Amino acid sequence: MSSRASFSPVAHEANAFTRRRWLQAAGAAGATLAAPAFAQTRPISITLPWVVNGSNYWPMVGKELGFFKKRGIDLTVSRGNGSVAAAQAVANKQFDMGVVFFGGTLVNMARGLPLQALATVGYDSLMGNLVLADSPIRGPKDFEGKRVGTVATSAESPYWAAYAAKTGIDLSKVTRQQLDARLIERALMDRQVDAITAIGSSSIPVLDSLGVKTRFIPWASAGIELYAAQVIARTETIQADPGLCQAMVDGILESVVYTLKKPEESLEILFKAQPEIALAKGGKENARLSQGLAQATMVAPEAIEHGMGYSSIPKLAGMISLAARAGALKADAKPLVPEDLATNRFAGRIKLSSGEWDVVRRNVAPYAKMVGMA
Repeated sequence: MSSRASFSPVAHEANAFTRRRWLQAAGAAGATLAAPAFAQTRPISITLPWVVNGSNYWPMVGKELGFFKKRGIDLTVSRGNGSVAAAQAVANKQFDMGVVFFGGTLVNMARGLPLQALATVGYDSLMGNLVLADSPIRGPKDFEGKRVGTVATSAESPYWAAYAAKTGIDLSKVTRQQLDARLIERALMDRQVDAITAIGSSSIPVLDSLGVKTRFIPWASAGIELYAAQVIARTETIQADPGLCQAMVDGILESVVYTLKKPEESLEILFKAQPEIALAKGGKENARLSQGLAQATMVAPEAIEHGMGYSSIPKLAGMISLAARAGALKADAKPLVPEDLATNRFAGRIKLSSGEWDVVRRNVAPYAKMVGMA
């Protein structure tokens, strides 16, 4: 997600989730897909982009329900320390695969790291500005004369200037305040700033769980958008072990579909696996909100028309161009080819019917409205 955590009940390094209980996942899409036959169960490790929360926990659900075990995989799920660091950890062979936000993969591939996305799970990283519900800021020009807080190292920060340029905001009339990642939501809540730059699925749950109502101004409405969560691996793994890649993608996407179809049951699995979340003040509501917001980004033409995990190569080309213009890529960055960023070789095997997508749309409608997607 972003380079800061939306909720941090599990702050220790590299938590490994080793529960083995098998539950029957009746009706889960893709349950009848043929899995690669491995001679013996293989231990495979995957890193999340940050601490486990409602926006990224679906590999844990699949582990709990046996989606990986039936494919011959003994999965270990670990927390990450931001998407850029998580992608680097995969490239450095600390993990076999990762769940990383597209921006993290993009930056690392521009540095020459041999990575590729096997599947896209979230299609909008939800970059934007967050204001309090009673804020007079309604449109882009309203930012002029106001104080906008940002974290310089956050995922969305480089794209604030791109949004301003697209919408005609005169940044010379905006006071930009650099804030600590641990304090940015508090600064907005205490009205130390009039707005913050944010990843919606990160900051909205933090404030809402504290009883603070906000409004989100999405940059995607002006064409400033990036893909969100993707499953990544090293290129050598993809070339040498496509069977493993297919099994992992199928297991992860089956897990994602289960959470889409059974969000409440999925959260209960999370709370049992990570009781710290349920015990923390506002923890359950934080998880529920972050799940709903992330799921709203999964309802996209790519997944609906081509199947779960599909990536649009033309859209990736536009995102590379956007990142370059925004200064997210260094001037001496390695030239990026969209086809190298992601492959659809392993995507699209798991599909939802039109009726199932209708149900998902109804379920995520309140969350989509929060971030201007409905």
